[in-house]
Amino acid sequence: MKTLIVIPARYASTRYPGKPLVELRGASGQAKSLIRRSWDAACQVRGVERVVVATDDARIADTARGFGAEVVMTSESCQNGTERCAEAVAVLGGGYDIVVNLQGDAPLTPPWFVEDLIAGLSADPVAQVATPVLRTEGAALNSFLEDRRAGRVGGTTAVFGVNRSALYFSKEVIPYTGRTFADTDDTPVFHHVGVYAYRPQALAAYPDWAAGPLEQLEGLEQLRFLEREVPILCVEVNAKGRQFWELNNPADVPRIEAMLAAMGAE
Repeated sequence: MKTLIVIPARYASTRYPGKPLVELRGASGQAKSLIRRSWDAACQVRGVERVVVATDDARIADTARGFGAEVVMTSESCQNGTERCAEAVAVLGGGYDIVVNLQGDAPLTPPWFVEDLIAGLSADPVAQVATPVLRTEGAALNSFLEDRRAGRVGGTTAVFGVNRSALYFSKEVIPYTGRTFADTDDTPVFHHVGVYAYRPQALAAYPDWAAGPLEQLEGLEQLRFLEREVPILCVEVNAKGRQFWELNNPADVPRIEAMLAAMGAE
């Protein structure tokens, strides 16, 4: 199975313009751009033939090439990371069995999340797309709820059926639990980790579909697959004590820097 990792990155983010170039300080105080940290995370994944950054912005491209990344230039018309991945694969000429979208706002993604994701999709003959989900402990769930009370868009949550096929993804906290959890309690809420693995035919079809009402309301690209009844496999991953968080808002910068420091990451 030939696997390609694409890191889609755009400058003109609605919620956080210039996000890929935001610098994050590690344990030693060394600052690295978000796109650099995302590239470093991708390069730690085993069994991958190629890693590329896909962008439409010269500033991001220059920064990425500066630390040795391969860059694929894509059009400004891409509406989300999945469309950008599809265009990048077309530019590269295809030839991959699995394409991984490692979104450029998740520098804390452990390599085994992606390795387990690739293995899960490889083993499932029905799924066309796969994505990791992480059972939250009370501390993470309480952070999600705090973000929502403050009117911030925080992490995305997922619900799925007995066969692990996704039922829905939301920026609201689902399912409703009706209770408070201690920080170390396991909860029934699953954090959707913003990584995707696609079979090439599903990825190639995606840009030709119009965004449906659920995708537009939630702002979640994977809902386009569900609205077209394309099955998404939810692969449960184990954090193994590693903290995980995406960079969604400026308020997430100190949170992620604290996690980098706790990990001892440079």
